[in-house]
Order: sequence, then structure tokens, then C-alpha cells
Amino acid sequence: MGKVLSVVLGALAAVVGLVLLIVWRVWFIRGLQAVVPAMLIFGGVIALIAGVSELKDALQANKEEKKK
Repeated sequence: MGKVLSVVLGALAAVVGLVLLIVWRVWFIRGLQAVVPAMLIFGGVIALIAGVSELKDALQANKEEKKK
């Protein structure tokens, strides 16, 4: 019974979400306009930090290899 209930509630939530998306499409688009640039900034900073860290690790490994 629990599995059937979860499927029914999931379908109901999807339908309600779709209806609200259609009704509030202007607010949804404005929300995306606010969120997407922030996500790009944070994602870019994380990628930059990961790249710098990887570069530092490669340089450190290179220095240790030259010592041998």
C-alpha cells in the first residue's frame, strides 16, 4: 500500500507543480533570473579552486620526482 500511495502522491505533486508553474510562470522566470547567475558564480569559484588545487598537487609531485 505504501508504494502505491507514494506513486499517487508523486503524480499529484507533479500535476500541482505543473499547474502552478503555468500560473506563476512570470515569478518562476524571475526566480531563475535570480538563481542562475548565482549558481554560475559559485560553480565557477568551486571549479577554479579545484583547478588551482590540482595544479598545486601536480607541481608538488613534480618537485618530489626531481628530488629522487
